[in-house]
Amino acid sequence: MKQLPYEIVEQMIQCFGKCFHYKDPVAAFMRSSDVPVKLINKYKENPKFVWSRRVLEELLYTEDGLIIQRKVLTNLCNLKDLPDKEVTDRNSGIDALKKLKKMAFENDLFVKKQKDTINIQRKLAEEKKVIVKKRAEKLEELRREYNNNLNAFNRQKAGFSLEGLVKKLFELNDIQYKKSYRNTENTQQIDGFFKFDGFDYLVETKWISGFPSVSEIASFNHKIESKLESTRGLFVSVNGFRNEVIKEFSGKRSKIIFMDGQDLALILEGRINLKDAMNLKIEKAVQYGETFLPLYSVKTCY
Repeated sequence: MKQLPYEIVEQMIQCFGKCFHYKDPVAAFMRSSDVPVKLINKYKENPKFVWSRRVLEELLYTEDGLIIQRKVLTNLCNLKDLPDKEVTDRNSGIDALKKLKKMAFENDLFVKKQKDTINIQRKLAEEKKVIVKKRAEKLEELRREYNNNLNAFNRQKAGFSLEGLVKKLFELNDIQYKKSYRNTENTQQIDGFFKFDGFDYLVETKWISGFPSVSEIASFNHKIESKLESTRGLFVSVNGFRNEVIKEFSGKRSKIIFMDGQDLALILEGRINLKDAMNLKIEKAVQYGETFLPLYSVKTCY
């Protein structure tokens, strides 16, 4: 789906800032347009203009987000009055709403009739089904690639394959991912990098016959510690980790999240999506200092 024109998005932000007085009606309106609750709450502490801008900007980066953004526009254009009766400057709010409707009409985006609303919602639902189907097909391709390398004789080749597979998996889940690189001094090899929920993550991937050693994980931890305070790490080892190694890097000062081959298999099989898996692991680490949560122990995976 095409992105909404820049000026339309800017006017939507003006409507959120001028047509609402309290934040609860803003949140309720966003929920009615299928904006994810987590995204709504993520920026709720900001003023309304900043809040709505951050939400609409994040919706730009995925097909699902663009569909939701269009629903927000449709619901705003269908308003016959200000949704919040406590607005102090009603004229300013009404003018902002009228301007948005005019701009939407001029860009052939305005939904005038209930029948049209039903048709566009049906079209959006069909587009979403296509997106879900394509994602499922791509996920199945990654699952086959992973399984084909389980018994590969060349472990170095399997290791390189894992780097690429993890990158594709993150991108499939709409998480921007940077492939392996070396730092500017050429002293550190980083297998990958991504941003998630406000933190920067370095990635280490291992597909070897044994388990990663304490020194290997310590070396990865050093890479993290040499970066900014907000930097964390994701260590992916297909063959898993020794319990004593996990304990060595658990606790309040640890910045590494661990993922093993069973975790990866469950994600590739579609039993749990990557974002939910990351959130579960991070919550466990933050609340209890446990940096490795086996996903097979989570009921939602089955």
